[in-house]
Amino acid sequence: MSQPVDIKDAVRQTITVPATPKQAFQAFTEQFGLWWPQEYSIGKVAMADFVVEPRAGGRWYEVGVDGTECDTGRVTAYEPPDRLVLAWHLDGNWQFDPDPAHASEVEVRFVADGNSTRVELVHRYFERHGAGAPAVRAAVESTGGWGNCMAAYLRWVAA
Repeated sequence: MSQPVDIKDAVRQTITVPATPKQAFQAFTEQFGLWWPQEYSIGKVAMADFVVEPRAGGRWYEVGVDGTECDTGRVTAYEPPDRLVLAWHLDGNWQFDPDPAHASEVEVRFVADGNSTRVELVHRYFERHGAGAPAVRAAVESTGGWGNCMAAYLRWVAA
C-alpha cells in the first residue's frame, strides 16, 4: 500500500464513521449514489444514481433519471478496504475534460480507529486544471464542497 502524499495546496476532510473500514469503504464506493447530495448533479436531467466502478481504470459517473450518463472522472486506485483514488476530470465550468493531464486527484483512505473508521479525504493537484484551477479548488473547499459531501456520507453510514 502506498503512503499518502503531502501536498500543501490540497483540500482535506477527515471524519469518523461508526463502521469497520470494510463497511465504510463499501458505503463510500458501492453506495455512492445513495449518499451523494442530489443537488450536486452535473447532468442535464435529475440524478438517479452515481457510480464508482470497482476497479482501477473504471469510471466515476452520474446516471440521470432518463438513463443518460455524465462522467466525472476515473478510478485510478481501488484498494478495498483501505484506499480509493479518483481522478477529478471536471474543469472550472463543471464540464468533463477527458485529458488525464488536466485532472486533479481525490484520495480517500479508510483507517481503523477502535470500533469506528477514520475517513481521510485529500483533493490535490488543482494546478492540473489550468485556468480553471481556482474555481475548482474554491468550490471543493467551500462550505458546500467536500465538507458537505462528507457530512452526507456520515449521515448515510450512521443511519
